[in-house]
Amino acid sequence: MRERTSLEDQITAVKRLEQDLEDAITLIELGEAEEDEATIREGEETIRGLQAEAARRQVETLLSGEADANDTYVEVHSGAGGTESQDWANMLQRMYARWAERRKYKVELLEITDGEEAGIKSATLLIKGLNAYGWLKTESGVHRLVRISPYDSNARRHTSFASVWVYPVVDDRINIEIKESDCRIDTFRSSGAGGQHVNTTDSAVRITHIPSGIVVACQQERSQHKNRATAWNMLRARLYEAELKKREEKANAEAAAKTDIGWGHQIRSYVLQPYQMVKDLRTGAQSTSPQDVLDGDLDPFMEASLAQRVYGGGAEVEDID
Repeated sequence: MRERTSLEDQITAVKRLEQDLEDAITLIELGEAEEDEATIREGEETIRGLQAEAARRQVETLLSGEADANDTYVEVHSGAGGTESQDWANMLQRMYARWAERRKYKVELLEITDGEEAGIKSATLLIKGLNAYGWLKTESGVHRLVRISPYDSNARRHTSFASVWVYPVVDDRINIEIKESDCRIDTFRSSGAGGQHVNTTDSAVRITHIPSGIVVACQQERSQHKNRATAWNMLRARLYEAELKKREEKANAEAAAKTDIGWGHQIRSYVLQPYQMVKDLRTGAQSTSPQDVLDGDLDPFMEASLAQRVYGGGAEVEDID
């Protein structure tokens, strides 16, 4: 039913674009016949809006991977650098939550480990919505921040790093078998808000998949049983994402560098001082408004990354004269 709804939405959108374009052309012809500049301008503005809508729909056609339509997990981990890096990880977590809210996606915080003084050491978000994984999958990698540190009394410039890992929620159509003997399960007390019960019982669950070294954790619920079930789902999703990456490596040799997330694999740089610039190091896409990006304006970067994966370069739409 979800696939059918998605296809119906796409067909309806194309038909609506065609009809709106035809109406706009008729409006311009009418304005030209009556020498009415206001009517002509109205028709031209409508076409410009349709151009932007068509460009967005064009990018959505790139979301054709087998898991692209799924919900997704987003993990954020602070790098070396203590409080400064942990604050940066917190900023990234907020950025992805704001992006999801802009798209009317549902966001759940599954796990968070607070920093010693400020920020976070790690966090895991569950983002629910059509094509959530497809849009976010190119965000995996290392993100670099350059700014005047608010935690430095000498107001010196600092460079901080945090890593982001994105992997799809595995639905019932995908069967991932995991041997429990291959896993180590630990329980611990949750950190952060949650009341007396959460902070005094070992309700949080961490599962380590020994063969792959993958570690997942969940502390969202007050019930250890529910957290354990969610953690198993997260582990299945991580293993599935790892398999997708292996397939991509075989299909495209360039993907090898993207799959290994280490501090040497930076994908994007966010500079707040001495100048203001966000630049994607893979596609060259950039913005001179870092605050807008940190508030969730990520679509231009995601679109450029998706286009590069499919076409080997950015998708272009010709300007309308």
